[in-house]
Amino acid sequence: MKPTKMRNQMIYQATFQTKNKQLGSALSKDLHKKYGKRSVRVVEGDSVTILRGEFKGVDGKVAKISTQKSSVAIEGVKKEKTKGDKFDVYIHTSNLVVTSLNGEDKWRIAKLEGKAPKKQPKTETKAPKETKVADKPKKEGDKE
Repeated sequence: MKPTKMRNQMIYQATFQTKNKQLGSALSKDLHKKYGKRSVRVVEGDSVTILRGEFKGVDGKVAKISTQKSSVAIEGVKKEKTKGDKFDVYIHTSNLVVTSLNGEDKWRIAKLEGKAPKKQPKTETKAPKETKVADKPKKEGDKE
């Protein structure tokens, strides 16, 4: 199989898990210094800047994510049809830079910082009491 055909299969016929990983986007320079990571998976609520295409230089928040297209819709980035209707423009995540993260997901932030996410302590339950077995009287013939 030719390399281009294999590459296309890996991109367009990928599993959902792989498609999810393809939604990564670069971090801005200050976030890169802070977290020590170059890229992160884009999530709704992240603020991004568009680097390429018709809307180059536009800043906005991620409104919708399409795993099928490996792209995102950004608030304020819309096109107009000839009849006057407006529709969202989906932009590929490779053409974006994440400028600020959505901090709602604490697990995601902890993972970026390299800290192990803390598990919630379980409520203490009373352990059953240990009962001692009474020592049997030893007989003369028993071995120890």
